Amino acid sequence: MTSNELLTAKQRFGIIGNSEALNNALEVAMRVAPTDLSVLVTGESGVGKEFFPQVIHAYSARKHKRYIAVNCGAIPEGTIDSELFGHEKGSFTGAIESRKGYFEEADGGTIFLDEVGELPLSTQVRLLRVLQTGEFMRVGSAKVQKTDVRVVAATNNNLLQAIAEGSFREDLYYRLNTVPISVPALRERKGDIYLLFRKFASDVAVQYRMPAITLDERARVMLENYHWRGNIRQLKNVAEQISAIEQRRDITPEILHRYLPDEGYAVNHVNGGHGTQYNDLSERELLYKILFDMRNDINDLKRMMTEALSGNVESRHHERNAMHNDVVGLLPEPQHSLPHHYEHSEVVEVVEEPAQELTKEGVQRDQILKALRNNGFRRKDAARELFISERTLYRRMKALGIDENIK
Repeated sequence: MTSNELLTAKQRFGIIGNSEALNNALEVAMRVAPTDLSVLVTGESGVGKEFFPQVIHAYSARKHKRYIAVNCGAIPEGTIDSELFGHEKGSFTGAIESRKGYFEEADGGTIFLDEVGELPLSTQVRLLRVLQTGEFMRVGSAKVQKTDVRVVAATNNNLLQAIAEGSFREDLYYRLNTVPISVPALRERKGDIYLLFRKFASDVAVQYRMPAITLDERARVMLENYHWRGNIRQLKNVAEQISAIEQRRDITPEILHRYLPDEGYAVNHVNGGHGTQYNDLSERELLYKILFDMRNDINDLKRMMTEALSGNVESRHHERNAMHNDVVGLLPEPQHSLPHHYEHSEVVEVVEEPAQELTKEGVQRDQILKALRNNGFRRKDAARELFISERTLYRRMKALGIDENIK
């Protein structure tokens, strides 16, 4: 594969970047395109996995047939079989007429199954049959039909772990994973981060007829060393926010910092500034560690304030009423000087709350409730903020006892 061929593909599909990992993934996609082999695209949420099925379809002999992209995580479990394989009239409540499914509609073409790890086990069995024999049946029908479809799947889940947990079929995994393509995370493409940011900022400037924002050198370094948990999707969101909100067009680190969530700095700090190294900790474990540290800091601050205020009370009682010496002597000795702005304030009793055990379920529940509140209790938008599918969010809400109709 020549560099000119890669450049042409990038220009055609709007793929920006020159990192070796990105080039390798694109080259694999272009080489496997002329075959009918199944492809599994893996990578974190927001890295741009959706471009690779389009490349595969466009460079294949199927390019003149239909290309259908299906987000498996966005379709309710009760209707996904009907969406993929069709149904007969009267096969279930609401089936007022027969309907073709995606596999029937895409005959001769390509189907992209995004978030394939979210498929129910019953649907996985149907999908395996299509991959093995090209045969399927509509819901409510006993008639076997044939289809000739190229399947490209994508996931941000660890399917091997899902297999071990019994939520994904091992035989289906190997059918889908005939050719694997791994899309690198944004933090693994440091040289591409600024290129992407400039592209997004330029697009906003052109669309809304405003001057494009620029980063000074220090802001650029900050941008390139941020963790980017949400990858390209998060970077684009930041570029658009700054472009729309900031009046200044030259962006400093102080301005940029306001648009970057602190967890991106925390992860890098824990890892000595290297976003791709985890010191044998997963992202989730790091998040819990950060939350534990934050709670300890808050409790330490409360304890300091309690001791300082107690010391201030002792001093005032000493001056006002010498008869209370014995009582005041029982108060703890002040260990910290009182902040200046408390010197002329009324003394307020600060009671330290008993430490509560921080559990995985509690953290997940708090995150979900916060995301729901931030998005007006719209599950789809909340799921996007949490970087999970809507169906995964619904399943977690059910497991954590969060009312789906909560307002």
